[in-house]
Amino acid sequence: MKTEKEKMLAGEPFDAHCKEMIGIRTKIKHILHKLNVTEYYTDKFQDTINELCPNSAKNIHLEPPFYCDYGENIFAGDGVFINFGAVILDGAKVSIGRKTLIAPGVHIYTARHPLNIKDRRVWEDVRPVTIGEECWIGGQATICPGVTIGDRSVIGAGSVVTKDIPSDCLAVGNPARVIKKLNQEE
Repeated sequence: MKTEKEKMLAGEPFDAHCKEMIGIRTKIKHILHKLNVTEYYTDKFQDTINELCPNSAKNIHLEPPFYCDYGENIFAGDGVFINFGAVILDGAKVSIGRKTLIAPGVHIYTARHPLNIKDRRVWEDVRPVTIGEECWIGGQATICPGVTIGDRSVIGAGSVVTKDIPSDCLAVGNPARVIKKLNQEE
């Protein structure tokens, strides 16, 4: 029989409110407290980032305050910068390509909840999010579960990304839609 964490990582419905999952998130909240409050102005700050996100490059930067569920499901590449107020609900894998810039207040969600109330009382599931290399995600943008954003794309401030965005595109709005191709050779 699978644990709830194993179900979550397999993309199956799971109970996020069981003792096991609450215990895992509580441990992460202690690391987040260090990151957001006690270690920011110390030489231990980068070590705290690396403790929180052990599967990310060692030179990513998280500007406090930062919030996530698990940390270990964030796979951020070299030179990723995440500005203050970001929230990453990382029940599933969140891949962020190298040199991607994430503006203040961006929310990235992998968690989904059933529409049916009886099911919603019991479980949730997760879908991975992938953001390509050298992207720029504008302030207060929301990236929804299961979305892929291609390399070098820009998501406008305040946009809600509900569907995949190809590489080299500017996407804006709610829901976000591509309004311009970028990086095209003349």
